[in-house]
Amino acid sequence: MSRPAKAYIDLLALRHNCELANSLAPNSRTMAIIKANAYGHGVLPVARALEPLVPAFGVTCLEEAIELREGGITKPVCLLEGTFSDDEIPLAAELGFWLSVVNKQQQQSILRASLKTPVTVWICVDSGMHRLGIAVDDIESTYRMLAASRNVASDIVIATHFACADELASDLTYRQLQQFKAGVASLANADTVPLSLDNSAGLLGWPETHADWNRPGIMLYGSSPFSVPHAEADRLQPVMTLRSSVIALRDVPVGDSVGYGARWSAQRPSRIATVAIGYGDGYPVHAPDGTPVLVNKQRCSMVGRVSMDMITVDVTDLPTVAVGDEVILWGKGLSVNEVAGCAGTISYELLTRMPRRVPRVYSG
Repeated sequence: MSRPAKAYIDLLALRHNCELANSLAPNSRTMAIIKANAYGHGVLPVARALEPLVPAFGVTCLEEAIELREGGITKPVCLLEGTFSDDEIPLAAELGFWLSVVNKQQQQSILRASLKTPVTVWICVDSGMHRLGIAVDDIESTYRMLAASRNVASDIVIATHFACADELASDLTYRQLQQFKAGVASLANADTVPLSLDNSAGLLGWPETHADWNRPGIMLYGSSPFSVPHAEADRLQPVMTLRSSVIALRDVPVGDSVGYGARWSAQRPSRIATVAIGYGDGYPVHAPDGTPVLVNKQRCSMVGRVSMDMITVDVTDLPTVAVGDEVILWGKGLSVNEVAGCAGTISYELLTRMPRRVPRVYSG
């Protein structure tokens, strides 16, 4: 009998979300972002499920890309942060990886590398997020030097990243779009250079920013990038359901406390269920009293401080609860966004930091 804490991964829902992404921009190509172990979902099963649906994948670094090749994935893989040392470039070229150029140092490293095969390059442009990327004013010179190099394939892509696409009332996305377009317009072949702008929020919420390539990430896993209801995002299906079981029940009299620090005390005679899940399993340690969980598909409140391996739940209003009953921490029936909001974080963090000790169980 194994510990009941498990992450159930619905690959049918994953493919549904990818097909939705494809349908929102039918004239674009989709690069599925599967960095950070596919946002905690397991990179190889996710990549295998998505490979028939997308022409390319995006990861953070060479190590993540190599894992895909060793797992049998043959589609192009883009290193979204480029390379971190010059010796990575020949290996990336040999394995058919695409390289982002996020600064002039990476550009020069590619130009002076000794390569047998040219690499496809994505020029990352800083249009206003001020994190990575070359300056808008440097687009023309960067493109010209790379395009003239034998080390670079002819299909150069120019990309940028939006800072506030998840805030539909913000005007920063429009300003970034205009900055980016103005910089690209400096190219002699501006009308034919492939462009990439959209992450999940851009793809879902900003149709005017759809370009030749889109880069959906969080939406593939069924989590909305928005904090408010959204017609397209509400069509997403959760892929991960974090599930465990009740392992103990006890009656707590009025005034007695539960858990470390005695944070929560019973205000009425209470029935408390102990659940085999904790921050060692990726459940947020900062989840406050009242964070919802589903016990036998009924909403209950988590009470008391989260432990490494356990949480406690007030099931006073569910008199039939028994040891072994199912508990859902997030997923089908309980949005990971809601749980993240209670804990003062975002769904991206809860999903991507899911530890390896929680078995993934795949279906579909």
